[in-house]
Amino acid sequence: MPQIALLTALLLILEGLYGYFGAAVDDRSMTALIPLFFGVPIGISGLFAMKDSYRMHAMHAAVSFGLLGAFAAWGRTVMTVGKMSQGMEYNQRAAMMVLIMAIICTGFVIMCVRSFIAARKRQRAEKAQE
Repeated sequence: MPQIALLTALLLILEGLYGYFGAAVDDRSMTALIPLFFGVPIGISGLFAMKDSYRMHAMHAAVSFGLLGAFAAWGRTVMTVGKMSQGMEYNQRAAMMVLIMAIICTGFVIMCVRSFIAARKRQRAEKAQE
């Protein structure tokens, strides 16, 4: 799982950089870097998780940041859909970037939860064999 955390972090960091530097100079906003702000702590947690003694706590920290990122991005996506349904103006590029962040973070959280469940089952199986 540490590798998945690092990959997720890389994707979020690249998305944030693309969102910021890919926009026209006049349209650049610090909010485009929000995926990067979630990717960095996920990446740091992923690096700590490479060491066995830190793995459990570091991955729980990483999934916490992923969950916060997913909630934030899906919340913003719902707000944008509301604007769309009312015929209000919205930034299409920003809406796509937020949706991509939501998908990346949600996928990461799902993979982490599945890994945590599998680890718990392995622990129970090992205890039962003792």
